[in-house]
Amino acid sequence: MRDVIAQELTGTFQTVPFGVALVRILASLILAGVIGAEREWRQRPAGLRTHMLVSLAACLYVIVGREMVNIDFVGTDGEMRADPLHLIEAVTAGVAFLVAGIIFTSGGKVQNVTTGASLWLTGAIGLAVGAGQIPLAALATGMVLLVLLLVSAMEKPGDKGDPGD
Repeated sequence: MRDVIAQELTGTFQTVPFGVALVRILASLILAGVIGAEREWRQRPAGLRTHMLVSLAACLYVIVGREMVNIDFVGTDGEMRADPLHLIEAVTAGVAFLVAGIIFTSGGKVQNVTTGASLWLTGAIGLAVGAGQIPLAALATGMVLLVLLLVSAMEKPGDKGDPGD
């Protein structure tokens, strides 16, 4: 019993070694932090911490999902008893719930749609990092910043496609 408790407390990883998990979690925080910092700089309702937490949660879901698939969800005959894609669906549904709370209508104008979209994309970045696709996640982060910074700079003053965002 003592060995089982010690194993549980040390967090023995079967699929994703601890060092790899640490790099993935840090990468998800850094990449989401870049997007969140831009939203914070523009004083939007979901900023640095929110984006970082969403990405971290998504990353953790994937890492835990990989562990569960190889430990708990595979039957003795090698057949999977659960679909890891349900983790992605859970992250998407959870982020959608947060985004719905951020987007609101005021005076007949929809507000914070861009922040909602960036938060949704941050969840996808966290999923990619958790799956070990850090270069893909970094590329997506760069594209998000390109859209948020450059496209915004190209818009005509007073002609914002996303009021309040």
